[in-house]
Amino acid sequence: MDKVQKKKMMYGRFINQNDIDDNKKVVVISDNIYKQIFEKDEDVIGEYIQINSINFKVIGMFSTGTVNMGPSSDLHIPFTTYQQIYNQGEKIPFMMITGKPEYDIKQIELDAKLLLRNLNNIHPEDKRAFGSFNLGKAFGRFTGFLTGMQFLTWFVGITTLIAGVFAIGNILLITVKERTKEIGVRRALGATPFEIKRQIVVEAVFITLVAGLLGIISGGWILIIVDMLVGQGSDAVLVNASVSIAVVFLALAILVVLGTLIGLIPAFKATSIKPIEALREE
Repeated sequence: MDKVQKKKMMYGRFINQNDIDDNKKVVVISDNIYKQIFEKDEDVIGEYIQINSINFKVIGMFSTGTVNMGPSSDLHIPFTTYQQIYNQGEKIPFMMITGKPEYDIKQIELDAKLLLRNLNNIHPEDKRAFGSFNLGKAFGRFTGFLTGMQFLTWFVGITTLIAGVFAIGNILLITVKERTKEIGVRRALGATPFEIKRQIVVEAVFITLVAGLLGIISGGWILIIVDMLVGQGSDAVLVNASVSIAVVFLALAILVVLGTLIGLIPAFKATSIKPIEALREE
């Protein structure tokens, strides 16, 4: 029950120990059940609903969110009430077992089944006595999917950075070609090849730095808009969409370093221009 109590309560409260001890006919419903039974904005706490022709008092409502894995949990009643009403005695049709993060969830499943077999004198080789559904395996597959998506995101992001840097390099090459006479004049006036290279590289770094900052600002605004559109309310698709500050600065650093390196190509191209030929060029 500890796991269930972590649900996001919207109104009222969850089932407590008094409800269990007194076999109370109370129920906690989900927002999905509320939408099916009650009118919009109707006060649900204290109302009665029928479950298999038996009246239960609504004491709370919780949000189901958008992700639903495992058995349905739209309604919750005290287990003792369930046993009494449906004449179940000590029978337990199913149970939920949770494990601490430091333990292997698959091994917990095997150990639980072994314990149940020993308590009920069931043959160790009987595979049909108990069924189970391990959410740990489902979460493992989901985590693997997220890892793959994260790798794809990094790959696309780095590829985009490289493509942008090469575009800047091409622009600088064209700029150097158009500024041949200017470079020739500077060389004739005594500018050293190092100074010419430094000028072109500084221009490359400046362009990449400005482009990176503009990208960060526009990306931040896009995340704010996405959060406003689909990140609010109980049915939010993306909650608090964000990017790590460390990742942002890493991308900016990569962009500046690559911009510096790509700027060396037009820089060497500029220093290869002979002053006399540059001055003759119309």
